Amino acid sequence: MWTPSARKKAWSRPLAEFVGAALDPLAARQGFGESDILLNWDAIVGERLMAVCEPVRLQWPIRGPKTSPDAPVEPATLHLRVEGAFALELQHLAPVLIERVNARLGWKCVGRVSLKQGPLERPQRRRRAPPPPSAATLERARAMTEGIEDTALRDALNRLGAQALSPKRAKT
Repeated sequence: MWTPSARKKAWSRPLAEFVGAALDPLAARQGFGESDILLNWDAIVGERLMAVCEPVRLQWPIRGPKTSPDAPVEPATLHLRVEGAFALELQHLAPVLIERVNARLGWKCVGRVSLKQGPLERPQRRRRAPPPPSAATLERARAMTEGIEDTALRDALNRLGAQALSPKRAKT
């Protein structure tokens, strides 16, 4: 017999349950068997390392035609993009990183880390332009720069002074 609570149980599922399944085909193109490494990268490496590196792909060794099906699976190479000078530090932390990834996945999936230096692909947040200074603030700045003869310098100092004298915006 149908009840409202039975329907609610069938339909109310968190969105997070669907994200992994939706990302798995995309992650598979990069060699990841599942999206767990991509989705939980911050939990695997921590905030500090997450800010300077990101997983690019997981490359599995090629198995030849003479390879026995019973042969153990060779661990993969995890390719990471690392920002500039942090590559040396991450190279020293590679064994710890491999251990953390393998612990997260539950088996010896990663055996090596390959680092590629470059900027991380993260969207930049846009900064809002400050509001224009008020007329009173502009007049105060002009009064302070009256004795300056060079017009370009005086105009630049007026703009700078008006911004410095204007009240600070509250951070949102």
